[in-house]
Amino acid sequence: MSDLESDLFSITLADDEEHDPEAGASTTATDPTPPADRTGQTEEEFQAVRRGYRIKVENGDIWKTIKLPLAPQPKKHETQELLHAVEELYFFRRFDEGADFARRALGEEEAESEARLDADTRRLLKHYESRCRERSAAAKGTPST
Repeated sequence: MSDLESDLFSITLADDEEHDPEAGASTTATDPTPPADRTGQTEEEFQAVRRGYRIKVENGDIWKTIKLPLAPQPKKHETQELLHAVEELYFFRRFDEGADFARRALGEEEAESEARLDADTRRLLKHYESRCRERSAAAKGTPST
């Protein structure tokens, strides 16, 4: 049997959708209703939101907004905010503050942090704590020029 006669690549695809070139989108044959308007805002509402919008500038102070210790079983966004705070302090080269914040976030007891934080978050906080301590020691050990 040759490769062309083999059933290995004999795949038949069913096309449940028909393309409507005027609408610019596919419509399902069983659902003839057009897609809903996804903007949900009028131009006037958008302009009102735009006028009131202020850019959120993060300048190394995320850690001040986090209340420690976290409650048991914190939400995912709360644990992500912990990591963002430590990363931000590291980025702004505030290594002593970053290491101290990571230590406080982990808690004094290993069992305490295991009850509140997942393994990946604990691992990353420990990594940032050690990196911050290393960078802080290196910065203090080098002579200023």
